[in-house]
Amino acid sequence: MYYDVILSGFGGQGILLIGDLLAHAAMLEGLHVTWMPSYGVEMRGGAANCTVVISSEKIGSPITDEPCGLIAMSNPSLLKFQGKVKKEGLMVVNTSLVDSQLIERGDLGTVPLPANEIAYQEVGEHKMANIVMLGAFLAGSGVVSMEKVEETVDSFFEGGKRKNIPLMVKALRRGFQHQKEGMEHAG
Repeated sequence: MYYDVILSGFGGQGILLIGDLLAHAAMLEGLHVTWMPSYGVEMRGGAANCTVVISSEKIGSPITDEPCGLIAMSNPSLLKFQGKVKKEGLMVVNTSLVDSQLIERGDLGTVPLPANEIAYQEVGEHKMANIVMLGAFLAGSGVVSMEKVEETVDSFFEGGKRKNIPLMVKALRRGFQHQKEGMEHAG
């Protein structure tokens, strides 16, 4: 098994966090993992992305030219990376912030997801849009189990940040459910 994904958006959207959660969940499943962040000098608002490579074998390089998947949370991230995704790959796009007319690839499994609206209206916290996106990605890719991601979320945070765990789990599950419902309606 080999799966690589680029997660991309603006700094402050929690891109690196969801990549880290995905990588740790894969490690809990006994898989080999690399996590490579890339971000601008700005703390918030600049470009941020990370590449996660997950494999049942040792990984030769954390760099990917043609990823299996893409999570795009901004227009610039979609424009920069959608052309690189492998044919028939998976692309999860936050249509709350990304103009869906910019989606040019018809040869991908594309998940248009209004993550900001779902996070605010259904989860109750607008800052959980990234976690909603991760849940939808998990449903579409099956690369790691929801159980391991929830276990990672529970063990990842300490102190005062633990209060957010129930909302994070809710956001994960809502993103996962949204994707599964979309797949049922499509097929």
